[in-house]
Amino acid sequence: MFDVLIDVIRSLVIIFALLTGMAYMTWFERRVISRLQVRIGPNRVGPTGLLQPLADALKLFFKEDVRPAMADRFLYPLAPGISLVAALAAFVVIPIGPTISIAGRSIGLVIQDMPVALLYLIGASSLGVYGVVLGGWSSGSKYSLLGSLRGGAQVVSYELALGLALVGVVLVSGTLSINQIVDEQAHSVPFVILQPLGFLLYFTAAIAETNRAPFDLPEAEQELVAGYHTEYSGFRFALYYIAEYVNVLTVSAIAATLFFGGWLGPFNLLNGPWWLLIKMTVFAFIFVWLRATLPRLRYDQLMRLSWGLLLPLGLLNVLVTAVLVVFFSGGR
Repeated sequence: MFDVLIDVIRSLVIIFALLTGMAYMTWFERRVISRLQVRIGPNRVGPTGLLQPLADALKLFFKEDVRPAMADRFLYPLAPGISLVAALAAFVVIPIGPTISIAGRSIGLVIQDMPVALLYLIGASSLGVYGVVLGGWSSGSKYSLLGSLRGGAQVVSYELALGLALVGVVLVSGTLSINQIVDEQAHSVPFVILQPLGFLLYFTAAIAETNRAPFDLPEAEQELVAGYHTEYSGFRFALYYIAEYVNVLTVSAIAATLFFGGWLGPFNLLNGPWWLLIKMTVFAFIFVWLRATLPRLRYDQLMRLSWGLLLPLGLLNVLVTAVLVVFFSGGR
């Protein structure tokens, strides 16, 4: 009973932290882009605009919910929930800190520590495409359908590159457990030093997986109005909005954990969740920086980058890593 209670508390804390972080990720993005483009940004609602996310949430919650006449009765309201649940589910296996002791009981700062956590992570993160495809198809709109088809092709293409990038980490660490991957980095070096190409491949694929610029083809508003969620409004649109930013936080946490030691500090000093938060903030800034800087790719460029460059480099990285691991382990 106690273990179940601990799991519930950890889950609620993570969900609350992600939703709060998502809200202030929107504020952070608008402030950073305004500085990069020499504008002011949100600064009216609360000090430096800190209450702007709350105002946006209230506006979307009370906004009229319009459903198209041709929309599917079952899948149309379900699709945004699929995207949000998939985004939240991926964070289940990410450790946010070391094991702590409360009342003589050891409690890990991870919702579920499983030996095949990395496989679960890849599977859970790829489920979000169902929300995109079903949302576009069930809306009964050609623009939404085009956006969803783009999204499905994009996720399938870049999921391969992302998976190959993580295979290098598995080969170096010798485990699929994310907790053990962090422990391996505590006793050696951050894996970004051993897997620089793997990290670049992962981060590029992660940007495409989250449909962020310059890979935001499913939502290309100049061409598709708003892509797969064109026909959504009110709170259902907010669910898609939340899922996108939660995905940004999740892939940032994965990059920080698998390649930069997660909650480990430099030289193992002052280890704790604050280091993971700092690293996630740096990656979130890079996401925003890219959006403010780079133009959107054409669809043929998007596909050529994945199949013509990232996939061959991913295979090469796996091959070279496997050979080096066998060589330095003495052939065992």
